[in-house]
Amino acid sequence: MKLTYRVEEGTRLGSLLWEFGPGWRMISSAMLGGGIGTRAWVLNAQVVAGYARMDPAEHLRSLGPDGDGVGMMTAASVDRYARAADGGVEAVATVGLRVPTWAAAPEGAEDPELAPMRAGTVNIVTVLPVPMTDAALVNTVMTVTEAKTQALIEAGFPCTGTASDAVCVAVPVAVPAAGTPEVFGGPRSEWGARVARAVHRAVRRGAEAWRPRHST
Repeated sequence: MKLTYRVEEGTRLGSLLWEFGPGWRMISSAMLGGGIGTRAWVLNAQVVAGYARMDPAEHLRSLGPDGDGVGMMTAASVDRYARAADGGVEAVATVGLRVPTWAAAPEGAEDPELAPMRAGTVNIVTVLPVPMTDAALVNTVMTVTEAKTQALIEAGFPCTGTASDAVCVAVPVAVPAAGTPEVFGGPRSEWGARVARAVHRAVRRGAEAWRPRHST
């Protein structure tokens, strides 16, 4: 993972870049490179508060390397990332909680985070050393999300996240010599449990570090 900086609209902005190279599959909810497929890199780019560009995917592509990758963005400071590992699983979270949000809100309720983007968003990148089936990847995204929400609530934030959170899970491509890909990613499976613990620690660290800088 590499941290770099650029200047846009007179503001110094950070980016985190993972360059995996060939041989990796990812599942992501990101605007660029989302879904399931082979990807070579992941970018978590900070953008200005009040971001109003109408071409976010193209913007992210211009910031990343060549080839297929995953690109996500946040108005939170990515250089204040939180990192945790468990049993070969690594999780990195950038945590912004200016507008904590419950997933199930009343119909028609206004969310001030949506227009314009504010200093929010919890982005999580999780890397495993084992291949997984498509179903296990989906299951792992569920586990990441559940662990994130547990961490936020335990840290004292009344929310399930923010309205613009993104996630990416990266695993190696399955090869015959490596055996059968993992078929489970739930929190009580071997690898899902490791994912849950790593994500939980990373997000909780990020949430607890975020509060003192932004309390009013």
